[in-house]
Order: sequence, then structure tokens, then C-alpha cells
Amino acid sequence: MLDDWTAGLLLGGIVLLGASVQRLAGIGFALVAVPALVLLLGPAEGVVLANCAAGAISAIGLVGTWREVRLTAMVPLVAAAACTVPAGAWVAARLPEPMLLVGMGVLVSVAVLLVMWGSRVPALRGAGGAVAAGAASGFMNSSAGVGGPAVSLYAVNAGWTVREFVPNAQFYGVVVNALSVTAKGVPKLTVPLWLLVAAGIAAGAVLGKALAERVPERRARVLVLLLALVGGFTTIGKGLWSL
Repeated sequence: MLDDWTAGLLLGGIVLLGASVQRLAGIGFALVAVPALVLLLGPAEGVVLANCAAGAISAIGLVGTWREVRLTAMVPLVAAAACTVPAGAWVAARLPEPMLLVGMGVLVSVAVLLVMWGSRVPALRGAGGAVAAGAASGFMNSSAGVGGPAVSLYAVNAGWTVREFVPNAQFYGVVVNALSVTAKGVPKLTVPLWLLVAAGIAAGAVLGKALAERVPERRARVLVLLLALVGGFTTIGKGLWSL
């Protein structure tokens, strides 16, 4: 648990970075922030804090785009995620910390590589694909905080444009993160730390929006994914070192 302002400011900085890249590239809060939060707070608190912050960032982005959400397309994704979120929380609560760190690092790294390659998977098309993606995403979100890549892969295989994906991903992020926090509870942080987290979210949203007007989307996404890959490998290394 954090107990000094230096670590608290580091926490706020991690959240600010994650929020800014999410606002800049449309993806990336969990991929960038989860490895750092897990190393700083431990697997359990780090992941659930990422769930809280990612849900808040998604809600901020959804304010201006909620009319573009395709609720009929979201139903199978959300329903499947609701079924697997408890399983992810159960697994995360019972694995030893070193194994959990390795598992989280592997999940983040594999998810990043799949998104980078834009994998085409026939099984991720249609209603069945939505259920499979939602189930995988719900489990990964509650256990490791990285539910977004599975939904991204579904969107690629369903032929969604970026314009279609962003509002629906934000809606999904609000719902699945709320389910994950409900299953695990909120992080045990002090009031000053919560204020730093809130400040990081707000500042990151503003910074990311400003950068989005100057940085090409493709370049931003590549940067986000590379940062996430470094974080994933670092988490794996930390877990292996602790075994």
C-alpha cells in the first residue's frame, strides 16, 4: 500500500499517462497503465484501480458519443462478459502473486501483439464471435485489467470502422469495468490518493485531447502499443524474479 507523497505522485502520473494515451489513440489506458499499477500497488489493487480509472475514462469519452452506440451489437458482448467476470476475479484472488504477475504480463503482451497484427479470426464473426470475444474480454478484464484487446479483435473481424468502434468500445468499457469493480470491490486508497487519481484522469483527458489534434492516429497507436509491450515484458520479468 502506498504511504508517501512520492509514491502517490507516481500513481497520479501513471494514471495521467494512461488517460492521455486513451484519449489520444482511442485505446491503451489498461495496456499502458496496468503493468505499472501492478508493480506499484500489487496485482489485486493495481488491477481493480485500473478497472475504476478505465471505466471513468470511458464514461468521459462516452458523453459526446452515446447516441452512436449500437446497443443491439453490444448485448451479446456485455452478456458474455457478465458471465466470465466472476471467474476472472476468482482466479486472480487465488493465484500466488508471482504467478499472477507472470500471467498478467503474458496476457498484456499477447493482447498487444494480436492487436498489432490485426489478426483475422473467422470464429470472431457474427453473434457467436461477439459471445466469444465478450467472454474472453470479461475474464481478462477482471483478472488482469485488459479486456479491451478482445473487443478490438472482434471489431476488426466484424469489419467495424474506427468511427463505429470508438463509442461502442467506450460503452463496453463503462459496463465491463463496473462489473469488474462490483465483483472485486474498490481499491483501499486514502482520500489524498483518490484525489491524485482523479486529477490524473482529468488532466490526462485534457492532454490527450490536445495531443490528438497534433499527432497522427496511426503513430499514436503504435506508440501506445510499444509502451504496453514494454510494460508487459517488465511485469513478466518481475514475476519470474519473485518465483
